[in-house]
Amino acid sequence: MQAAIGCAQLKKLPEFIKKRKENWEYLRKSLESLSDKLILPEMEENSDPAWFGFLITVKENAGIDREQIVRHLEAKGIQTRMLFAGNLVKHPCFDELRKNGAGYRIAGNLKNTDSIMNNTFLIGVYPGMTKIVLGVMAKEIKRACGE
Repeated sequence: MQAAIGCAQLKKLPEFIKKRKENWEYLRKSLESLSDKLILPEMEENSDPAWFGFLITVKENAGIDREQIVRHLEAKGIQTRMLFAGNLVKHPCFDELRKNGAGYRIAGNLKNTDSIMNNTFLIGVYPGMTKIVLGVMAKEIKRACGE
């Protein structure tokens, strides 16, 4: 039964991917005016991603921080997620590794991983979102950023 449901869902995959790409592109274009405050995601050359979400990093001198934007969005019913990444050596499991004498090597100063940990969040590009919903999301991000 589950395999039959899975096979039926696979038939919908091309349309899901198309919608996710459209939703991502809509948000990218809608938020370009905030490039002085936000680092917006970009596609790598020769890539064709099937986006899961829209990653936003708040710049260091934006005049607002991630927590303010996230609180504003969540208060408006717009769900956000933190990116599971960033400076993983600050994760509690590394405390145990240090205590147990298990070594690991750190290459460089990890400033970019710290920035991701402290300044980055994600909003969804679910294929069921309408242009109205995406427009509200973009409007509220702009509002949170003072635009």
